[in-house]
Amino acid sequence: MDLQLDAAQAAFRDEVRAFIRERLPTKLRERVRKGLRPSREDVVAWQRILHERGWAAPHWPREFGGADLGQMERLILVDEIQRAPAPMPLHFNLTMLGPVLLQFGTPGQKRDWLPRLARLDTWFCQGFSEPGAGSDLASLRTTARREGDHYIVNGQKIWTTYAHMADWIFCLVRTGSESPRKQEGISFLLIDLKTPGIAIRPIRTIDGDHHLNEVFFDDVKVPAGNLVGAEGRGWEITKYLLGNERTGLAYAGTSRDRLAHALEIAARTREGGARAIDDASIRSEFAWLDAELRGLEIANWRLLLTPSAQRENHAFASVLKLKGVEIQQQIAALMLRVLGPAGLVRADEHEGERAEMAVPATRYLFTRASSIYGGTSEVQKDVLARALLG
Repeated sequence: MDLQLDAAQAAFRDEVRAFIRERLPTKLRERVRKGLRPSREDVVAWQRILHERGWAAPHWPREFGGADLGQMERLILVDEIQRAPAPMPLHFNLTMLGPVLLQFGTPGQKRDWLPRLARLDTWFCQGFSEPGAGSDLASLRTTARREGDHYIVNGQKIWTTYAHMADWIFCLVRTGSESPRKQEGISFLLIDLKTPGIAIRPIRTIDGDHHLNEVFFDDVKVPAGNLVGAEGRGWEITKYLLGNERTGLAYAGTSRDRLAHALEIAARTREGGARAIDDASIRSEFAWLDAELRGLEIANWRLLLTPSAQRENHAFASVLKLKGVEIQQQIAALMLRVLGPAGLVRADEHEGERAEMAVPATRYLFTRASSIYGGTSEVQKDVLARALLG
């Protein structure tokens, strides 16, 4: 396949670079570069800057706040945002719920929700996993009982990223249990997190951060109009959503920026008078990761340039998720190796260079979870085995 940008694509790349250079706040760029989490206010402000050009949701129709970009232009845009580095537009809104509404939503749901998702007027989180229903998601037990023009929701979700910052949650619930096949009877609901009966409890992770939560539903009353798609057909929506999610989890541009950052640190980190980059084994590892990452970038191109009809089994998405996660973890491990003991110091984020040195340890710990969320690596291999080997 031709991996060279044509003149129009190169011009678009230069346009994106100039826009980011002009509009991305310097403090936000540095925060992301150091591996520190941007605040909710930072994410909202940056997404609205992108939204001015339709670039928050570039692949959506213009009538819903998108830019109608082609696949190649979308890939260029995402890559440049990640390489800047800048925060990506909110994944839950743009890569997950938005495409679901475009595919399965009613005209009214599309009209009401899509512009709000693109501009980040409403922040969504994802209510899928439950105790005992993670990789085996079809075992979920949260129920939604229909009563007139409402559903009454009871149950629990876990590992819910940013629920404490979100306004709404899109949720898988069990609306029927007649079929022996557990994938049947699952529905997809949109739920306002301010509704009485909802409790959110934080989960502190090993990296010392708070981004995960438990969410409890106790007789929560949800309008029936918040059902997306047909009742009991939520599993079809789920497969569609997870295919989009796993494609987005490759993070090739982010890995490219982190590898470059690791190289900068290796060039200035000294131990015993020698720079880390002068170690032949360190240089070899950088070269190997650069080649691996180039392979991921090519695979990403291949996926996005493949006709959608050939991507329906989502095997491509599993390749990107699986390999992307491996590379994220390998870069994090290399950064720790470069820094040695200095990378294990916990420091306040305001302590300048010392904070930058402390980030690799927490990033390494966080990347261990990346082979679990969005579907474990074992699940991805199972998807690939079924798709390729039958």
